[in-house]
Amino acid sequence: MTPHMNTRRAAALTAVAAMVVVGVQTGSATAGPNTPDDTASSTRTASATALGVNTASQRSSAIRAAQTDATAAAESLGLGSQEKLIVRDVIKDAHGTVHTRYERTYAGLPVLGGDLVTHTASDGSSKGVDKATEARIAVPSTQPKAKSAASARKVVWAGSGKPVLAFETVRSGVQKDGTPSKVHTITDATTGKKLHSYEAVETGTGNSQYSGQVTLTTTPGGSGFELTDGERGGHKTYDLNQGSSGTGDLVTDADDTWGDGTGNDRQTAAVDAHYGAATTWDFYKSELGRSGIAGDGKAAYSRVHYGNAYVNAFWDDSCFCMTYGDGADNKSALTAIDVAGHEMSHGLTAATANLDYSGESGGLNEATSDIFGTSVEFFADNSTDAGDYLIGEKIDINGDGTPLRYMDKPSKDGGSADYWDSGVGDLDVHYSSGVANHFFYLLAEGSGAKTINGVDYDSPTSDGSTVTGIGRQKAYQIWYKALSVYMTSTTDYAGARVATQKAATDLFGADSAELAAVDAAWTGVNVK
Repeated sequence: MTPHMNTRRAAALTAVAAMVVVGVQTGSATAGPNTPDDTASSTRTASATALGVNTASQRSSAIRAAQTDATAAAESLGLGSQEKLIVRDVIKDAHGTVHTRYERTYAGLPVLGGDLVTHTASDGSSKGVDKATEARIAVPSTQPKAKSAASARKVVWAGSGKPVLAFETVRSGVQKDGTPSKVHTITDATTGKKLHSYEAVETGTGNSQYSGQVTLTTTPGGSGFELTDGERGGHKTYDLNQGSSGTGDLVTDADDTWGDGTGNDRQTAAVDAHYGAATTWDFYKSELGRSGIAGDGKAAYSRVHYGNAYVNAFWDDSCFCMTYGDGADNKSALTAIDVAGHEMSHGLTAATANLDYSGESGGLNEATSDIFGTSVEFFADNSTDAGDYLIGEKIDINGDGTPLRYMDKPSKDGGSADYWDSGVGDLDVHYSSGVANHFFYLLAEGSGAKTINGVDYDSPTSDGSTVTGIGRQKAYQIWYKALSVYMTSTTDYAGARVATQKAATDLFGADSAELAAVDAAWTGVNVK
């Protein structure tokens, strides 16, 4: 994927003859036999229950209880009198350990980069805390000296260095390719110096229509049916009619048979988006023990037919929605299953570690979407678009049949990093993501040459060492555990190694082969 086309993964649903999609009022969305294939290097022994299954109601009750105890928690952590904790999430794992994620305020101001996660054993004892910053949160004054825009929000910036009083401004606009833009800029409220900035709208690219005939969950409405999935939080799919704002029109049909498998029928893009969202929801629930993106049982929504000849797709946390363009010819919608998995997983990252979209944390953010997007593709077990470790292999953006990215050896795309070095954080996040993508491939499949689903891979290591993979399921469950309970907004590659070590220890034990594989895979990409 090119740097300006954020991963949202190119995807591609193979257009096979005619796509006749039969909607059903109840039942699961499937694409062929919905049995994940995990024939990598290890048997499937992990399960979602090992991660802990928290229902939406349990999560809601736990958050309320934790907020009631937030003052006591702040005191036990030794926070200052002007610091307060706001609960963002609570996860109870299979061992009974409760992981509580907090945001922080100082004198009523949001502390950006002040988030933390506490870990409490079932007997009430502390198992430690992971903080986005170890710095003491304090500023000389909360009265700014520098001028700011009228719309600026006063905050405390703790994302790097010594915490300072700052302004956060958000400038909305349009990126060069037509993607909406929401640039957040942090400036020192005393000196006016720019401290940090990032783009909040995260994007991707690709052609779709590659999943063949699928089954959808729809709902009766009006004189026919509508693309509302009552089994998965009420997910809805809308047609923007080439617009660029709002929701457009809910997609409906008279006879519950949707699309024709080509871009000539406007329903086809909606079918692909609806199917991808359903499959990703099922993956989260079955494999991660998570009820939807935010873990609250509520669905995001999808918007198709965005803009005119828009060659991209994006996740926007402000609308909690996925949006897909139609491609340069307005007939090649970017709505493949791995695109949906990638887009929704940006929402998952925002709802958990909320990795800052710049530097090394930005690379981890992008890689997380690639990791789960690829995992969703394998989970779907769709013979028309078999799972692989190639990003955008169906869309031929390069014009020569090559994929946009390679997880087994990221540098094959001409820009991504295979291994960590001190300059990785200066790369575009799509290129710095290569280190984590390579780690995940090594952890799942191991180093060296092999063929998976007809695709040849040959993954090297930085020091020539041999890594033995543990299988996809164990690998993505370790990554999810690390993301959801150990990473914070400022986690870098060194921090990601520690987070995945903790996750592997929790799931498989301190003397496990899985923990040893995590260490070996990180060493293989030069994160030591």
